[in-house]
Amino acid sequence: MAGVMHKFLIASMFMWILPVAILYGFNHNFLPGSTTLSPHSLTLLSGFLAVVSVNIVIVFYICMALKEPADKHKPDAAFLAEAKDSVSKLTKGTTSSDNHALKKQE
Repeated sequence: MAGVMHKFLIASMFMWILPVAILYGFNHNFLPGSTTLSPHSLTLLSGFLAVVSVNIVIVFYICMALKEPADKHKPDAAFLAEAKDSVSKLTKGTTSSDNHALKKQE
């Protein structure tokens, strides 16, 4: 569990740091070629790249999560038993007339 939280915290930090660094770099002319852009174009380009950087971090985090072994994390047996009982009670308690009434309400 600690490894998952560690990856989440790192991804969260990058989701804050990268867009701010991109915006700062463009607004303070640290990036080459940004001095030749108009202020309107500079704002649009820096904002667009900041949004793209967040999406890249999200995709990278999803890929890392998909690489996690499925057998590494086992669900709690007590929780599974309670969930199955709850679902079975719900499915046994409903009748066709109840379903029909629910559909009319929607």
